[in-house]
Amino acid sequence: MDKSTYINSQTACAMIEAMAMQAENEQRKIMGQSMAYTEQHFLNLIDKYGISSNNVITYLSDYQNGIS
Repeated sequence: MDKSTYINSQTACAMIEAMAMQAENEQRKIMGQSMAYTEQHFLNLIDKYGISSNNVITYLSDYQNGIS
């Protein structure tokens, strides 16, 4: 798997998890309950999946420089 494909797959995983978190928050809202996930939970997905801009730039530049 090349590095850009890996980044895309990590991004997809983060999006799927964020969508599930959002759905849970919506369900709780309908039921009159407090949110299960806050903004910080969503932001933590960036680190969990290693898709911050700095991580991606470093990962791709290492790839282009022949470091794997």
